[in-house]
Amino acid sequence: MARNTSLHFRVVEARDLPAKDVSGTSDPYCIIKVDNEVVARTATVWRNLNPFWGEEYTLHLPMGFHNLSFYLLDEDTIGHDDVIGKVSLSREHISSHPRGIDSWINLSRVDPNEEVQGEISLELQILKEAHRRVLCCHVLEARDLAPRDISGTSDPFARVLWNGQVLETAIIKKTRFPHWGEVLEFVLEEETVGGGAPLTVEVWDWDMVGKNDFLGRVEFSLDALQKAPLKGWYRLLPFPSAEEDAGGKLGALRLRVRLAEDRILPSRYYQPLIDLLVESVLRPPEEKDDVTPLAVLEEVCSVESRQDVATKLVKIFLGQGLVVPFLDYLNLHEVSRTMDPNTLFRSNSLASKSMEQFMKVVGMPYLHAVLKLIINRIFEEKKYVELDPCKIEPSRTRRISFKSSLSEAQIRDSSLEVLKRYLCDIMESIVGSLPKCPHTMRVAFKKLHGHVEDRFPEAENQDAKYVAISGFLFLRFFAPAILTPKLFNLRDQHADPQTSRTLLLLAKAVQSIGNLGLQLGRGKEQWMEPLHPFILSSIGQVKDFLDRLIDVDSENEASENQSWTPFHPSATIKEGYLQKRKAEGLHLVSRFTFKKRYFWLSNETLSYSRSPDWQVRTSIPVQRICAVERVDENAFQQSHMMQISTRDQGGQLSTMYIQCKNINELNQWLSAIRKVTISNECMLPFCHPGAFRGNRWTCCLQTDRTVRGCSRTHSAVTLGDWSDPLDPDTEAQMVYRQLLLGRDKLREKCVESASKGTTLEQGRGAQEGTSDHRITAAARLLEVIQDLEQAHNAFEHQEEEERVAASPAPQP
Repeated sequence: MARNTSLHFRVVEARDLPAKDVSGTSDPYCIIKVDNEVVARTATVWRNLNPFWGEEYTLHLPMGFHNLSFYLLDEDTIGHDDVIGKVSLSREHISSHPRGIDSWINLSRVDPNEEVQGEISLELQILKEAHRRVLCCHVLEARDLAPRDISGTSDPFARVLWNGQVLETAIIKKTRFPHWGEVLEFVLEEETVGGGAPLTVEVWDWDMVGKNDFLGRVEFSLDALQKAPLKGWYRLLPFPSAEEDAGGKLGALRLRVRLAEDRILPSRYYQPLIDLLVESVLRPPEEKDDVTPLAVLEEVCSVESRQDVATKLVKIFLGQGLVVPFLDYLNLHEVSRTMDPNTLFRSNSLASKSMEQFMKVVGMPYLHAVLKLIINRIFEEKKYVELDPCKIEPSRTRRISFKSSLSEAQIRDSSLEVLKRYLCDIMESIVGSLPKCPHTMRVAFKKLHGHVEDRFPEAENQDAKYVAISGFLFLRFFAPAILTPKLFNLRDQHADPQTSRTLLLLAKAVQSIGNLGLQLGRGKEQWMEPLHPFILSSIGQVKDFLDRLIDVDSENEASENQSWTPFHPSATIKEGYLQKRKAEGLHLVSRFTFKKRYFWLSNETLSYSRSPDWQVRTSIPVQRICAVERVDENAFQQSHMMQISTRDQGGQLSTMYIQCKNINELNQWLSAIRKVTISNECMLPFCHPGAFRGNRWTCCLQTDRTVRGCSRTHSAVTLGDWSDPLDPDTEAQMVYRQLLLGRDKLREKCVESASKGTTLEQGRGAQEGTSDHRITAAARLLEVIQDLEQAHNAFEHQEEEERVAASPAPQP
């Protein structure tokens, strides 16, 4: 049994931001922190006070968290970026919204006294001496303190306050991991029993000039110390603040946040639920009016959660090797209840969402192979393209011609040629991509094609079978990726306004091609008409491509009977150029100690060489990696660095330092390496976030090279993406949670069935093999979630008993 905490957040957009630049605008972006550790950075939206990002992230955390914060900044090419404001959400606040938060939240001002982080190690006790009692505070050490100095470190000291008295430790220079080891004592008066002044421990950064900077505080009641001594690590907290936001003066941020905190039970507890879901696929209803568990699941889930449910179901059935029968069941159900082929898959049904998520999980490498080179070229060429007469800006035509200004007609003609050239390349790449398309996708499309052809055999509906497939492949896969490449990991940054307009026009054209030109001339955008001949000429090409796409043998498809994995063990999961630090360059200037190397990561090895084509590679077995962590900036005076610690066959520990180009690349590499090492037994619980230089660690200033690390490692903190390994228990737990939220609807369906003589006891009989068509799927699902709920309660009770037995002493 394990605990799983997943934090899903989407930075949607902002509004009414203050202007930070002389131009009267801002260049806003968001930094997202979990407990003061940066986990993501959105792209910058240039010259916009109402920016849209739409960037979505999933963070898997091993032991939970305390706060999720969104910092909005204005990017400046010269000097430091301006802080606009922040939104901070506590874990308790997010947990109080089981269906998630989706709202506009006013930005609050950033108060330095609230920007604290880290923990402090203390031993507190009351000693009885001959004629007095002494309150002893043993200040041991602190870790992960906030950097307050320009060097990326602090000069911390601790201050202990009680009953108007103040004692201080020594100042430890240039570290975020100070070791004090000092005992500070207060003499207690005889009448002091409890309920008086609390004991407060504060941490400050000493400054020679100006006032000291606050680093955090922790408070204890004397009542707790009277009962038993306290010892441990305590989280530093900010000063209490009454201000919640700036009343909208700094603008607002629209966020979607959802927390999933689950206890993952052993697999056997989820098997009845998975069996019910699989039964819907392998044993479809014998009668038209029979309802399956999958159909009931769709009814009880909210529309907002349907996408998450679809993602989990796709992964469950991929793990079962039944994803094609699963999609076939949903698609057949959807096609059967659709009366008009023009409305087929137009709603956000479980079928449409499942197909959409299936393409993302299985087809993302295919998408990149088809579009990445073309998208990169569009970004690099930065062509000025416009067809709408109302939006043509002659002042920008200098990018097209330096000789003279172009007329609107010339601009439209030039734009048309550029668009046709891009579209021609896109269509050639798509129709020539047959060998790259995953076999499983082709089989799913073949079955969908057959169902639509059977449902709408009329001559006037002969294109419906093509539109059903192209509606997913073109309208929900290729076109959205062209429109916003950042959201499909095709680019690291959002497009600038000029390139974004080009992508929009291309996406519109690809949508029209995917619709087989059925909507041409019916919209308001008549200025798109010059592209209509190209669109119409591409329709035959698309039909021929779709015919060849579904020309595949589905009877002997091996993947339907085997569990699916995203990668072969030796396949490359992530690759790219990184800066590797030379181990022998200890006395060189930092920039000369880093060499550009090309890295490859697979489930078996981490390799690197001088270039992708270089014949000689250095390879590190993944099994030997025992830590992959961030590196403090002050270690080498370089940002966005990580360290990979490995242990050789003789047990010797060595560390390789690597620099990434930005924070997102750093997080992606950290996450990718952690995923492939998740089952390594040699993972270290502690590490040094600094480097051993000048005969001491730059982080904690210890002079022993072999001393235990001063900071905890984060080996289980990963970013979720399409390449996540399958975890059927976690996926089933999420489906159970959704059923639990819809339990009232399940009970209503059971009451309806009771009037027809269906009982819960009969549901138990059906699971034991009794055949009774009156047994409802709702009753059987209700029984399964009741059993799961009982199992969760039993494990929770057991954990509570173990916790009480292990720590009988009162806690603060």
